Amino acid sequence: MNKLTQTILTLLCALMILALPLLVPSGALLESAAERIEESSVEEYEEDASLLRLFFPTAFAEEASYALPISFTPGMAPNLAGFTEDSYTDDSITVRMETRDEGHVNYCIAFVTIRDASQLRTTVAKTSSSGKPSSKGVAKISSMAQKNNAILAINADYYTNNPDKTTFEYRMGVEIRKKSNRTKDVLIIDENGDFHLYVKWSEATMSAALTELKAAGHQVINAFTFGPALVIDGQVQETDKGYSYNPNGREPRMAIGQTGPLSYVVVMAEGRGKDSDGVTHQELADYMGSLGCLQAFKLDGGNSAEMIFNNKFYGSRTGNERDQSDILYFASAVDPASWQ
Repeated sequence: MNKLTQTILTLLCALMILALPLLVPSGALLESAAERIEESSVEEYEEDASLLRLFFPTAFAEEASYALPISFTPGMAPNLAGFTEDSYTDDSITVRMETRDEGHVNYCIAFVTIRDASQLRTTVAKTSSSGKPSSKGVAKISSMAQKNNAILAINADYYTNNPDKTTFEYRMGVEIRKKSNRTKDVLIIDENGDFHLYVKWSEATMSAALTELKAAGHQVINAFTFGPALVIDGQVQETDKGYSYNPNGREPRMAIGQTGPLSYVVVMAEGRGKDSDGVTHQELADYMGSLGCLQAFKLDGGNSAEMIFNNKFYGSRTGNERDQSDILYFASAVDPASWQ
């Protein structure tokens, strides 16, 4: 090919290149070129993703499930390395313990946050062969806590101690009793771990409450009849001066409150000792309000009031336990295989 021909061909190529933007719409690509680019992008993405999975496997893993069975099975065994003297932490739960001297009373307080509502659990001292809670069995709180891998456990409402059996009781979705009680308040905990409080659990109150819960798609997971209700919807209640359990006397008391979604505070007011006189119902209600409770309820107190953290008594009690029918406790939902 002579020089003239080469020059002409070079000029034609240059003209074609310059004309290409006019011949092909802006942003358009030949189909074959687009496919090659797309294939190249996919290959590069998969290669990059493989490297990311190698170095950051959790970034691509499905989010861990922290749901425990709604049954009387124990929670997961806690990681002993997660405990300090006054706290416990793992991926599913955080518990922070403290004591406060408020003059005439010592408070033992637990702040608890969980990942799943099923980690707020109950159990009973004895069940029948069919799995239904017994109306007579009792055991020590510390024993029930240990058997169920409780990080934190407290007494509940000692439902077997009600001789007339006029209470509304559910444990882990199992109905124990479905009775009204015009003189007592009721706490219901639903499938989301949310608290619902009802004052004076009459037949009318029970019917309306259960209808409302069902209409909202809620299930009764746990229910307790004791009280009184201390805080309802963020409002500290004026407690009934005629309520049961020596309302105006200073006694050991136990209360549990909800401060937000899956966040709770448990309070034991110590009493009947030289360093702590205990509290009245109103003093306990005011205190639960001061801790930021949206809902708060008093459980059994007196000799029943007991708090177990990491299988040890928390507070001044060192023994002399009262056998009881049931406990409320918080458990880990992390499979021990992940840390053993």
